[in-house]
Amino acid sequence: MGIKAVCPGSFDPVTYGHLDIIQRAANVFDHVIVAVLNNSSKKPLFTVEERMELLRQVTSEIPNVEVDSFNGLLIDYMKKKGANTIVRGLRAVSDFEYELQVASINRKLDDSIETFFMMTNNKYSYLSSSIVKEIAKYHASVSDLVPPEVEEALMRKFGHV
Repeated sequence: MGIKAVCPGSFDPVTYGHLDIIQRAANVFDHVIVAVLNNSSKKPLFTVEERMELLRQVTSEIPNVEVDSFNGLLIDYMKKKGANTIVRGLRAVSDFEYELQVASINRKLDDSIETFFMMTNNKYSYLSSSIVKEIAKYHASVSDLVPPEVEEALMRKFGHV
């Protein structure tokens, strides 16, 4: 069976930074589940279904990646999926403090689950979904920040097509 890892996030939308972490996780772990968080307290641009479809499109060439969604506690989802490793990308030192808190709580909830931190490629260290949405909203090109499928979806969302 091998090691099953979960790469959780909102992915609203998926960026090249996310894809960098997903591809590298797929090189390390036997099976990677990209799990889209369905957080009812946030107002995402894309629905969970749209985010999942975009992720499926842009990860279709990575055979050991599966796309799924969850709500509630990540630890409960991990147990349900039989996964034992959480993969989180870090862009900067500022990400680390928050991620360390989350990893510590997850460890308290279930000490059999490990968190694996991966530093994002330097060329994506400034990149976030929020920045991508802000740029796309004002008709600027995001072609070097997101895959073409995602850029098209953003253009449709913002009525640029």
